[in-house]
Amino acid sequence: MAKHRRRLQRIGSSTLVSLPKEWVEANSLSKGDEVGIDAERGALVLSAAAGARPARELEIAYPLPRQENIVASITGAYLLGYDIVRIAGGEIPPEDHENIRRAMRSLVGMEIVEESGQSVSMQFLPDATALSPQMVLRRMNAIVVAMHGEAAAAIGVRDRSGLRALAGRDAEVNRQYFLLVRLARSAMADRRLAGAFSLANIDVLDYRIAAHLVEGAGDAVVELAGALAETAVPRADVRRVRALAEVSSRVGTLAVGALVARSRKTAIEAIAAHREFQSGIASLRSSLEGRAGVRLGYLDMLYMLERVERSWADIADLITPDYEGRAARP
Repeated sequence: MAKHRRRLQRIGSSTLVSLPKEWVEANSLSKGDEVGIDAERGALVLSAAAGARPARELEIAYPLPRQENIVASITGAYLLGYDIVRIAGGEIPPEDHENIRRAMRSLVGMEIVEESGQSVSMQFLPDATALSPQMVLRRMNAIVVAMHGEAAAAIGVRDRSGLRALAGRDAEVNRQYFLLVRLARSAMADRRLAGAFSLANIDVLDYRIAAHLVEGAGDAVVELAGALAETAVPRADVRRVRALAEVSSRVGTLAVGALVARSRKTAIEAIAAHREFQSGIASLRSSLEGRAGVRLGYLDMLYMLERVERSWADIADLITPDYEGRAARP
């Protein structure tokens, strides 16, 4: 990326700066054209087109190279922010038509708009500005917190057969994760979209990290549910393990709430709850030392419970103190 330095000029009451000639010519701009300006802390981001972003289109030639598969190709195009994806070329066999439909079920907002034996066209239908990383992250986390609550409710209960169904709920978490990654990538590429989300680049990166952590928490809840379905918690420990699960859910709710609100106060509450969890699980493990008949599956279950909580606690670490605001105080 070329770097340019310019001196500010004063004309009347206005402060002006000239644009690099190469940039103006490369974007076919002339006198009277509008440009977009996004103001960020310490920076201005200039866009050649002030209007709506044109749809990004991609055509995937079919048949694919031997090492590629159609689902991965569509998913990759979705994550990279393409609005219209066409698959065209040779005859598409029925099995790949079904694979394409299966891919659509995993990608929020992507729909097949035209289909024939030789081509399939897909389009991302929602207006990206009607969605936001904040909205999607909250939805992802609400699903995982609810899953975690259902797993916790089965602790000490004789009938735990319903725990296996939580894996199906995790599929929706994965769909929302793909959507958030798409929004984050699009915001990084289009500063106007990031402005609509009220997010700077560093914020977009934080949401990308948080989405990965919430998605990992969902996977860990599924593993936790599987362990609970197979291994009963000893009666003497039921109350303590349930209490730990409640603290874990509180960490998740507080941590994601802190990120969305950019609240250091809420992040500190999440960190305090995380320490409470750490202290509680360390005490429980200490009580198991030397106890006869402790099953390995029970120890694995405690490890999975800790994995869920650790994912949420890491989100709270993304909310750093406001050093600039602190320095500005007299």
